Amino acid sequence: MILRLWPLVTFVALLSSACQPQPAREERPPLVLISIDTLRSDHLPAYGYDRVATPAIDALRRDAILYERAYSHTPLTLPSHSSILSGLLPTEHGVRDNVGYVFDGASHPPLAALLKQAGYETGAAVSTYVLRRATGIASGFDFYEDSLEFAGNPSLGEIQRPGGETAAALIEWIKPRAARPFFAFLHLYEPHMPYTPPEPYKTRYAGIPYDGEIATSDAIVGRFLDELKRLGAYDRAAIVVLSDHGEGLGDHGEQQHGIFLYRETLQVPLLVKLPSGRRGGESVARPVGLIDIAPTVLELAKVAAPPAMSGQSLLGSGDERRTLYSETEYPRLHLGWSDLSSVIDGEFHFILGPDPELYALGPDRAERRNLVAVERRVVGGMLKALDRYTRAPAPPNAEDAEAVRKLAALGYLAGAAAARPGALPDPKSQSAALADVESAMQDLGANRADAAVVTLRRLVTANPNMADMWGYLGGALRSLGRGAEAVDALDRALELSGGLPSPALAAAEAHLAVRQFAEARRRAELALGKNSKGAYELLVRIAVARGDSTEALVLMRRATEEDAATPALRRQFAARLAEQGEVAAALDVLRPLAGTSDPAVICTTASVLSDAGRNSEAEIALRALLARDGGNARAHELLGTVMLRTGRAELARGELRQAVARQGGAASAWNTLGVALFQLGDAAGAVEAWERSVGLDGRQFEALFNLGLVEGGAGRSVEAAVALRRFIATAPPGRFADDIRKAREILRALGT
Repeated sequence: MILRLWPLVTFVALLSSACQPQPAREERPPLVLISIDTLRSDHLPAYGYDRVATPAIDALRRDAILYERAYSHTPLTLPSHSSILSGLLPTEHGVRDNVGYVFDGASHPPLAALLKQAGYETGAAVSTYVLRRATGIASGFDFYEDSLEFAGNPSLGEIQRPGGETAAALIEWIKPRAARPFFAFLHLYEPHMPYTPPEPYKTRYAGIPYDGEIATSDAIVGRFLDELKRLGAYDRAAIVVLSDHGEGLGDHGEQQHGIFLYRETLQVPLLVKLPSGRRGGESVARPVGLIDIAPTVLELAKVAAPPAMSGQSLLGSGDERRTLYSETEYPRLHLGWSDLSSVIDGEFHFILGPDPELYALGPDRAERRNLVAVERRVVGGMLKALDRYTRAPAPPNAEDAEAVRKLAALGYLAGAAAARPGALPDPKSQSAALADVESAMQDLGANRADAAVVTLRRLVTANPNMADMWGYLGGALRSLGRGAEAVDALDRALELSGGLPSPALAAAEAHLAVRQFAEARRRAELALGKNSKGAYELLVRIAVARGDSTEALVLMRRATEEDAATPALRRQFAARLAEQGEVAAALDVLRPLAGTSDPAVICTTASVLSDAGRNSEAEIALRALLARDGGNARAHELLGTVMLRTGRAELARGELRQAVARQGGAASAWNTLGVALFQLGDAAGAVEAWERSVGLDGRQFEALFNLGLVEGGAGRSVEAAVALRRFIATAPPGRFADDIRKAREILRALGT
């Protein structure tokens, strides 16, 4: 029913829009924001670096204002982009880490929402799982392309993608609206770890692969800007190019980012190109922050910035002695070390931790000489300044195990450190442990589990209270098939976390893998009420593994009634209901997922619709899916089934051949292909298809029954008897009672 209404709803919306009186158009510039993740300003030629070539950014710099001292407010992707798009500090918008926090666009209207209200069309495309729409960062965007979420063990290709693909997706969105006011946000992830630039940059920058990633990003930006020129939008547009934070590169012992607040991870490039290239080539020396982006873009769009925004437009004269705040909660949340905060005021940078630091940025850009002992008056002023900003973060929410695995593959810790009494250590005092943490995370991201285990063992031996590290050790051991050791490590992580849901579910998974069902169930139940969706999904898997289908069905129903069913669990429950003939109930279970673009949900819905006899609706949904994803084997299989049910066996055969060609292991597709071939008079081909189906999956009971019928009808009684006896012995009686009775009758008729 829902699927049938999609075209109608779209048509009505378009008709309604067309009938509305249109306001007089005011010439407003296209607005483009390009974020190049993890890009240090001092690794760009525009900022004086001479070891990498960036012709595209250099050309843009000639048309743009360059801000010499732009700073991030946190060295983490999600909270930093939350500040960029909201004009608020992390202490104000509340997103304090990449994991466990969601940006609240209703409470803090972001740039995209404000521009949308003013008549702009808003679109974005991002290159990393860290910025998936579930984080709330998509708030206000009409179009948000983040096709990065997949099930199963994550690979880097699933949680980040080449920036060229991201840019191409955004250009396709821009093309039909290039002459209208639009706001486009492009996010590139290339300079982020691991540094694996493609050729020719891999060879050209073999000594510094980070620079190779920068050169790759520059080429992507160049192609993107060339497309804007071709569309006639570049000259009219205001274009902002920046980074969310920098990268440690070992300058203070940190290879990546998130732990420390030194200049290398806070100072970022910032270029603002105005329409028609006004003020092109200018440089601004005063310090500015990334919270200034939103009010600047709003000014260019002639939209008033909300008073709550902490940022100020970059286009005015500004304050030469402005105080800029930064923070990182990452070491406290994940490693049991102290959090850090900092302020930049004039030429001084003060970092507050257990062992405070003060640096004079002019003469000491590398931040090597700590002046805390000799500049006490400055320190006192900095402490007063920090009092205005510091605010304890809300506890992070529970993250599902899949998110934890994907963030780990990107090098981010995603668990929760154990709370320890007393003062927490300063991160810079933990250099040996930090080196091991970074080494282990790099090995995990590169699927080098054996190497990671060695490092993690050493790490937890020296730091036995690190809950995250015990968790990652357990995950690495599981991937190596060392189930008993994994159980011990993950139980230790659970104990240290105080029963948090993510380690509880990870421990439950480990116990399930070694078939310790009672232990698995007890741990999964710890997550109920905190991460009920993950808990119910795992509890169902435990019940299925125990062979208790009744309990599995009860759990599915309970999860659905409590609105605690994941999309995957809803699909599974709907399929079970449809098998039992409860098609209307199955559609009710799927209704909350209506409108999703998830291919698995669309296929399940189409399957249930077809089971209900609503084949035309199922066909519409499947054809729409195949128009977007022509290689979807399951959609081809289901479309073939719909065609069989509507008397189009020849067309069904074509769809089913495409299904098995794309996914040779799809046993159900081979079974349905056998039916199509038999209807077309190709009995030999049908038998071959059914044998292939049963060979792939012995639970293809329909294929076994079909084999018995056709082989018996052809006089091959021995082959028929083998198939039918196997069918009788293995098919579930509740579902196949009538067919089992018929099989016995055929065997008697065959005299076997």
